[in-house]
Amino acid sequence: MRRRAPPFIDPPGYARHRPEDTLLYQLAEEHYPTLLAAREAADRPLPKHVQTEFESYLKCGRFEHGFLRVKCERCQAEKLVAFSCKGRAICPSCGARRMAECAALLVDEVLPARPLRQWVLSLPFALRFLLAREPDVLTHVLAIVYGEIASHIRKKARLTRATGATGAVTLIQRFGSALNLNVHFHMLFLDGAYLVDTSPPVFRRIGAPSAEELGALVARIAERIGRALERTGWLARDCETSYLALDPASGGPMDDLIGHSIAYRVAMGPRAGQKAFTLQTVPAQFGEEEREGVARAAGFSLHAGIGIEADARSKLERLCRYVSRPAVAEERLALTEHGDVRVQLKTAYRDGTTHVVLEPLDFLARLAALVPPPRMHLTRYHGVFAPHHALRAAITPAGRGCGARPAETPERPVSRHIAMRWAQRLKRVFAIDIETCRHCGGKLRVIASIEDPALIERILAHLEQPPADDPPHSPFTPRAPPQPLPLC
Repeated sequence: MRRRAPPFIDPPGYARHRPEDTLLYQLAEEHYPTLLAAREAADRPLPKHVQTEFESYLKCGRFEHGFLRVKCERCQAEKLVAFSCKGRAICPSCGARRMAECAALLVDEVLPARPLRQWVLSLPFALRFLLAREPDVLTHVLAIVYGEIASHIRKKARLTRATGATGAVTLIQRFGSALNLNVHFHMLFLDGAYLVDTSPPVFRRIGAPSAEELGALVARIAERIGRALERTGWLARDCETSYLALDPASGGPMDDLIGHSIAYRVAMGPRAGQKAFTLQTVPAQFGEEEREGVARAAGFSLHAGIGIEADARSKLERLCRYVSRPAVAEERLALTEHGDVRVQLKTAYRDGTTHVVLEPLDFLARLAALVPPPRMHLTRYHGVFAPHHALRAAITPAGRGCGARPAETPERPVSRHIAMRWAQRLKRVFAIDIETCRHCGGKLRVIASIEDPALIERILAHLEQPPADDPPHSPFTPRAPPQPLPLC
């Protein structure tokens, strides 16, 4: 009888993701049907893309919904790998993989070895509601913000639109630390501009913005956005104030969840409309001076205090991971003794708030408000990083774009053209090599994709059986020497 293959031994530090053991999954599994029924009863059903996000998350990482068979080519050991949901808002595991892939793409293929600066723009509450509801308006507002900052950089570099070009990558975040809806922009700008009339392009660096420059810049951004929204009919002004001119008849089914999430208020249950319960566990810090590198005007806040040198690529990748991180951090969730969800803030608020306490249904309502609309890109490329800019191929590490050279050179890496594989993400982020069998050092490869429910049930039922013992007599078992025959 043939000896059984040895079991697959996981690499050091690796453990299969088991979402069913996490608090987030248990809350979604138990309370999502209640949320769905409550929205149907209120005649405000969850949109299809929000339902798909929740339902896909509840299947993520579960063998019952399909898996891959991975096999070692040398010792024939096998392993099962469950499918992922590839969600964009709720699933922490898929969010972490997306974060790793986005950061690796930006550092390896997009952002050149030049000084960079992070610009962060926060918006007034009313504009957060409008941009969360209207993706086209968000695109228009972002174009205004980029145009003003790019103009400031070119002017400081003593260049014009005709003689200089800069660029940025914007990562749009829709969440705050308390899982509230907070649309804001993280923009990774070149800390300078390229001269467009030289070959190769020459980079001219600028200094960090002063407090006066930041103040004037955020004031211009606020004024230009206000005028643009007023021209398009989204904003109305009178002699005392300005307000959104929204048509109540055109409201969407998510408007109440979006509004309550932005305003830190309860969205579901008997306390709907009231302020969410918070915990203050550190002293308040009212009256402190504004931190360096921040300017405010008309509800807008512009921060430009983080600069990265050209040779600090590891720091740049950490920053890219931070700005593309998922909304939910499972380690900051806990249940209170009354069954409520306690969310720990990443950084304490100025009034000393360190935790927000939400009822489970209201917690899921906040997650629903964070789901972006379908076909809305959360990463945008501007200026010299735009796909069709004439300088993109000359300045980006990947060398792709208009005017790219057809042949590869030692200075330019081979283009990937595909997303990072699952094994590459693990190796890049956690230094775990999942492509090599730890038992024998052989190469692992995918041999099958199991999606048929009947076959899935049969395989899982087989795995639950205790392993059979090896046969007592094996052809590889050593035998005793032959005994001499008796003489007649």
